[in-house]
Amino acid sequence: MKVLITGGAGFLGQRLARELLTRGVVKDERGQPQAISELVLLDVVHGSDFGDPRVRSEVGDIAERSVLDRVIDNSTAAIFHLAAIVSGQAEADFDLGMRINLDASRLLLETCRQRGHTPRVVFTSSVAVYGGDLPEVVQNDTALNPQSSYGAQKAIAELLLNDYTRRGFVDGRVLRLPTISVRPGKPNAAASSFASGIVREPLNGETAVCPVAGSTRVWLLSPRKAIESLIAGLELDSTTLGNQRALNLPGISVSVDEMAAALREVAGDDVAGRIVWAPDARVEKIVGSWPGQWDASRAERLGLSGDRSFADVIRSYIADEGISIR
Repeated sequence: MKVLITGGAGFLGQRLARELLTRGVVKDERGQPQAISELVLLDVVHGSDFGDPRVRSEVGDIAERSVLDRVIDNSTAAIFHLAAIVSGQAEADFDLGMRINLDASRLLLETCRQRGHTPRVVFTSSVAVYGGDLPEVVQNDTALNPQSSYGAQKAIAELLLNDYTRRGFVDGRVLRLPTISVRPGKPNAAASSFASGIVREPLNGETAVCPVAGSTRVWLLSPRKAIESLIAGLELDSTTLGNQRALNLPGISVSVDEMAAALREVAGDDVAGRIVWAPDARVEKIVGSWPGQWDASRAERLGLSGDRSFADVIRSYIADEGISIR
């Protein structure tokens, strides 16, 4: 089986690739395990090839048809479409966000349509597709009302994938990801970047600036559970999804104050004391439009699960990254 990951050099793309290579197989549309014969990682920069002959790293602009023609052929059975311009950057650069988050997504679906072989496509969407006057707990079928360009781009791409699936061009699955925390490495341009930074930087002995109020509530998922959910989403029986292809993934609803308290519980007062509060109206406006909790019962009935607590998320991050608390 040939598998493609767009955004394959990114944080989630690299973790997903590593997990797929470790498993060695994914279930096909009949639920039968199939060996992964080739794993193509597409991004604008080279990712790791993991020293594995099954991996093919391709560098190119996903919004260019010639690039997609190079990486999608009739043997491409499964696609994880992770490539995206993150929320804050998409808000700051409207043209770039539209080109990568929307135009490239349609081009990918169109390439699959012209190949004519109906691959399974997992599209990672976001809490940002919701917004406005929301119920306390957002339902899987709550109307999409994004309040950012990023959210609008993701919402439109969701609808496109639903229609391409209805027409039989692809077998699509939309997985709405909560904010992923804790991400290692440097901060990125996502409005939600603070949700990792207020844990990552203090554990590294550095000060972290939190741009939102402590009462701000966010819906979170650990990297471990995100990768588990992506693979489980790909392997779902198409008939269980019916004509509604979007799933709100399980996660945990936690306020920023509760996140700081969990850090204190796991790492102590000195570490938690490295969080500095400095409200940023731009970030607060974007993050404040997102739901702080949603109903993930549909995904749970299909076997997907989230984390138990944010303290557990922090412990997983410490273990995965080999961090010594200082």
